[in-house]
Amino acid sequence: MTERHGHYIDGSWREPSGGEYFASRNPATLETLYEAARGDRADIDAAVDAARRAFDRPSWRALSATKRGKLLRRLGDLVAEHAEELARLESLDNGKLLREMRGQLHSLPEYLYYYGGLADKIEGAQIPTSSIEMLNYTQREPLGVVGAITPWNSPLTLTTAKLAPALAAGNTVVIKPSEHTSYTILRFAQLAAEAGFPDGVINVVTGFGPEAGAALVDHPDIAKISFTGSTRTGSAIAASAAARFIGCTLELGGKSPNIVFDDANIANAAMGVVAGIYAAAGQTCIAGSRVFAHRSVYDELLERVADRARSIVIGDPLQDATELGPLAFGDQLEKVESYVHLGVDEGATLHAGGGRPQVDLPGYFFEPTVLTDVTNDMRVVREEIFGPVAAIMPFDTEDEVVALANDTEFGLAAGVWTQNLSRAHRMARRLDAGTIWINTYRAMSPMSPRQGFKNSGVGIEHGIESMHEYTRLKSVWVNTDEAPVADPFVLRS
Repeated sequence: MTERHGHYIDGSWREPSGGEYFASRNPATLETLYEAARGDRADIDAAVDAARRAFDRPSWRALSATKRGKLLRRLGDLVAEHAEELARLESLDNGKLLREMRGQLHSLPEYLYYYGGLADKIEGAQIPTSSIEMLNYTQREPLGVVGAITPWNSPLTLTTAKLAPALAAGNTVVIKPSEHTSYTILRFAQLAAEAGFPDGVINVVTGFGPEAGAALVDHPDIAKISFTGSTRTGSAIAASAAARFIGCTLELGGKSPNIVFDDANIANAAMGVVAGIYAAAGQTCIAGSRVFAHRSVYDELLERVADRARSIVIGDPLQDATELGPLAFGDQLEKVESYVHLGVDEGATLHAGGGRPQVDLPGYFFEPTVLTDVTNDMRVVREEIFGPVAAIMPFDTEDEVVALANDTEFGLAAGVWTQNLSRAHRMARRLDAGTIWINTYRAMSPMSPRQGFKNSGVGIEHGIESMHEYTRLKSVWVNTDEAPVADPFVLRS
């Protein structure tokens, strides 16, 4: 019998108010993994109400920052203890390689340890004033109830990047995970309860964006929305948040350039290109999908990348030998396939891949693909595909490639491959992206802040800076002078 999971609200499992459930399938085998509750506005209302009450209860509101940090570290310990279980669940749910998910899950506790350590480091300041009798200081306070809407490509990692700083700052949270990957988020909520988080501090409502997601975004008791997903949805969330004067953190789409200069170590650069676009089957917002190679090394880089693309082992993501698993769901497979056809129609040459491979599984598999004879104005180069499709283009000068790389509506990440130290730092300054990798790609740490430029987002995730995303600043003035007020109509300072 198929497992069935309800919402996690106020420390207990709840059936959906509408009584409906939806199926989640293994994208490699197409077998039904489980059924999750189909949330609606009533379920969101219940979760937000629980989070609001938990925020006001002494069991959370009066808990010291140091004790909040201890809870996060305890949760980190539990995630570490259950890393294999969580990695396998996530691989079954979204099709990513088990060995990649093992790596993510073994590093995930570091996010919880890091923010657990920051919980009691949120400091205010004493502000100098023109009067020695006037004391002015600032303090940072939690916002209230945070709504977190998370994607399907790295559910636990991207949820934790929101949850950990929000909780460290003293907020409570309602999470709406992707309808494609709810399982591990529900399990994570169970571990949080085991760690000792009070009921209602962490709530999970599963369901679809237009129903549960929209209700969460529009809820009047939500103090902030943190969203990772498409630019189109992010724009709608930003408009809703602006209308209600609440904050939002948005990590959105990308079409990141990966630039290889003529003095680069070409073997390493080729592996960096492969890692940038074929890891996770290209289903990552930071995918290096636009590859620019200096004309003098273009042919060599192209053949290295294409040869490696053709030899990538496609198959069951649970097998250690597999290098590329399926796309996460059927619509995504059709989207990727349609973009490849569009690219060819636009004049691109299919240099490698481009179709559905022969695999002993019925899932949503697509070959690692290389497109050449492309230009920066083609839709296949300008629009986010979110699949294993690399467009490789030559360039001649540094100024030319900077202009090409920056000629995009996105600005999430960029890669640079060069052994020229001056050029490396120069490119880091000139490229219009929030993260620049030099002679590497897809490096990440909870300590390093991430911000999207242009249409790639608003606000900061990771790092100390992200703590300010989940707090508000209060300025307190204290008059220590007991003398009578001389003139009530004079502004004090």
